[in-house]
Amino acid sequence: MNEAEIISSVHPRVGVGVLLVDDSGRVLLTLRNRAPEAGHWSIVGGKLDFLETLEQCAVRETLEEVGVRIAIDSLLCVTDHRLPGEGQHWVSPAYLARILSGEAKNCEPDKTREVRWFPSDALPRNLTMTARNAISAYKATSHHLTRLR
Repeated sequence: MNEAEIISSVHPRVGVGVLLVDDSGRVLLTLRNRAPEAGHWSIVGGKLDFLETLEQCAVRETLEEVGVRIAIDSLLCVTDHRLPGEGQHWVSPAYLARILSGEAKNCEPDKTREVRWFPSDALPRNLTMTARNAISAYKATSHHLTRLR
């Protein structure tokens, strides 16, 4: 391990997530190939770059990961994502956003095994901590009354 890897492994990092819900109430999820929580379904998102705002990161990561342009509606929650068994600690804000243009697809097959829309009543069991928290926060707000049935 080089010095940068050692420093990053002992300090929390910031990963920004985006919950996308379509007009039918379906949720867009990505099946992760990499840690944290490889093999689990997650919301779209990724690492915050130096001097990037959280919202800029959300927009950039969504375009890079699934090829769609978005508008952010609101901040849903912040997850203290601690996974000592994986040597991971992330602080992960999650935003609710809507697609402005594009069709969701897997743009990063090395990082993501699959991208899929799920009906809100048929979500996979193996959700990441950040996906569970974002979906729970969404359902607890008035947003879901019009978008998630």
